[in-house]
Amino acid sequence: MPKPVVAIVGRPNVGKSTIFNRIVGERVSIVEDVPGVTRDRIYSSGEWLTYDFNIIDTGGIDIGDEPFLEQIRQQAEIAIDEADVIIFMTNGREGVTSADEEVAKILYKSKKPVVLAVNKVDNPEMRNQIYDFYSLGFGEPYPISGSHGLGLGDLLDEVAKHFPEFDGSDYDEGVIKFSLIGRPNVGKSSLVNALLGEDRVIVSDIEGTTRDAIDSPYKFDGKEYVIIDTAGMRKKGKVYESTEKYSVLRALRAIERSDVVLVVLNAEEGIREQDKKIAGYAHEAGRGIIIVVNKWDAIEKDEKTMKEFEESIRAHFLFMDYAPIVYLSALTKKRIHTVMPIIDQVSESHALRVQTNTLNEVLMDAIAMNPTPTHNGTRLKVYYTTQVAVKPPTFIVFVNDPELLHFSYQRFLENRIRDAFGFEGSPIRMFGRQRK
Repeated sequence: MPKPVVAIVGRPNVGKSTIFNRIVGERVSIVEDVPGVTRDRIYSSGEWLTYDFNIIDTGGIDIGDEPFLEQIRQQAEIAIDEADVIIFMTNGREGVTSADEEVAKILYKSKKPVVLAVNKVDNPEMRNQIYDFYSLGFGEPYPISGSHGLGLGDLLDEVAKHFPEFDGSDYDEGVIKFSLIGRPNVGKSSLVNALLGEDRVIVSDIEGTTRDAIDSPYKFDGKEYVIIDTAGMRKKGKVYESTEKYSVLRALRAIERSDVVLVVLNAEEGIREQDKKIAGYAHEAGRGIIIVVNKWDAIEKDEKTMKEFEESIRAHFLFMDYAPIVYLSALTKKRIHTVMPIIDQVSESHALRVQTNTLNEVLMDAIAMNPTPTHNGTRLKVYYTTQVAVKPPTFIVFVNDPELLHFSYQRFLENRIRDAFGFEGSPIRMFGRQRK
């Protein structure tokens, strides 16, 4: 089930990033009292009561050297395009400004639910000064304070009322859903066409539960698959071409609904910082991952080229050394046939469940070879381990003190699990828990 998306929209310096950080519970956006300073992460996950959702901080969408109002307009359009619900952020200390009115005009046309928030209302007396914001035409303004965390509960209660209901129109459990993500112009659309066009039977093109996404179900070797392709990535126009960060927003909607994610790189251009950021979202989401190096036909090669390219990929993507690498050309269809078997393999790894007794035999042997560490005279004791979930495979290690389960030893245990059971292409989650 895809998560609802909430976007925070407003003119600069109204506190969008502060509220964003409050909602997601960690400091992931840069906050400074200077307009337009947000340059960091702009998309994260939030929770409220029983709801899980994704949230966009549009202050982080850098449009470049556009004029002030044009910049606001473009950021708002991106948010409107992505969001299920929009938080319209204003500044209670400054009152209604002409820039607020410009944003309001854009949001009127969106036909999306808009919740009006008046930030920087830091004391009860200031609540009497927010009535002017009714003039913006979005109903009751919700007074909040980003610096003190006041009023966020009421605001999120109202936001949650507008979340779309999931209609259950997804696919059978046996259908493997995979998506292609990456920077613009790495060849994602060409690769989709190559996969669908080579001895494939396209069942249909139907709109998925994610807005602006095209699901392409098809069969290959008697198995059913769905390619989740984001139609919005093909849009032309200044708004979408002027910011690479937009591709991250698009990729996340596809990642949400995928079992396996193909991270597509451009062999001609090499690895860019944006590639790592997009891949990082797939890793954090716990999806099965395959790294696809496209346009492999376009570079000059010798006997060392593939090895050197793989070393470069492993150096840049240290956080997902479990992901297999495929080299191909979507244009010439060279090595296209290697993709589907690896998708099958990664999908199986992602859903693999290991029996508890077999798992503990492997880990006890590993601990016998590499004894647990000590800290301040206390040795880590591992009592037993159990797998509690799949997609991704998730393990709970019951120990005497979770603080003693250091990252390096946890990584050792994860590697032993991979050596014994594979899990190629799938991240592994491992948590220490004190045995009661």
